[in-house]
Amino acid sequence: MSTTLDLDQPPGWVVPLMRFGYAARGVTYVILGVLTFLAAWTGGEAEGTSSALASLRDQPWGVPLLWVVAAGLLGYAIWRFVAAWWDLELHGTGAKGLIARAGLCITGAIHAGLAVSAARQAIGSSGGESDSVKTLASWVLQQEPWGKWVLIAIGAATVGAGIYYGYKGFNEKYKRHMRQSPRSQALDPAIKFGLVAHGVVIAIIGFFLIGAGWTADPSQAGGLGQAFEAVRAQPFGRILLGALAIGLVGFAIYCFAEARYRIVPRCASPDTKTLAGRFDTTFERAIARVS
Repeated sequence: MSTTLDLDQPPGWVVPLMRFGYAARGVTYVILGVLTFLAAWTGGEAEGTSSALASLRDQPWGVPLLWVVAAGLLGYAIWRFVAAWWDLELHGTGAKGLIARAGLCITGAIHAGLAVSAARQAIGSSGGESDSVKTLASWVLQQEPWGKWVLIAIGAATVGAGIYYGYKGFNEKYKRHMRQSPRSQALDPAIKFGLVAHGVVIAIIGFFLIGAGWTADPSQAGGLGQAFEAVRAQPFGRILLGALAIGLVGFAIYCFAEARYRIVPRCASPDTKTLAGRFDTTFERAIARVS
């Protein structure tokens, strides 16, 4: 069955911005995954995103690369906001669609913060990711009388996001937005593993936030670095941390695949073939909902 697209087209800069943003996100996770693997191998301290980016500063071309990463992460953040505003992924205006679009805004805000962190590292400013999370948790807890419960809700939502990443990998939901090609199909195992590993890390951060809210203690909150240390504290922790690090490199591969092969549903041709099948078949209900 064929479906004719008759949708308002967003500006032409949307897709290039999206691709640039995903590529910068991939660079960030390559750095993070490699450094985490080295920490697991040598027994050193695992680092969060800010510390990982800071390690670039003293390398040849490190500062220009940091500025490129900062610009790309900002571009990714803008892409998420634009995708929510124009409904570029055809979520619709129902309750489920609005929740999905709110999620796009949240990830946009997170990556805008990462862009600021990368820019601060480029100019030599200090400040760790874990400290930022604790500062946010402290501010939320000060908002009486509901601060404690708001922080718990944020933590629960973060855990939910982590579970969704795992679900997205196991059930191959990412295939709906990825153009079909021999190379994108070959990357499938790495993409699945990467999405699951990323989901595990995000869920751990969410549990930290829940703990901080439940105890009203912002020091219980933490970012990626603390999540990595929590994994290493488990039996066979260094092996688990090494596997998680490889998974983060897999997530970087997913980001690079998105940069190259991702389609934007509102901008795609009905003849486009995704890894899940024909575009007009994959998104038939969504197209009918917004046409």
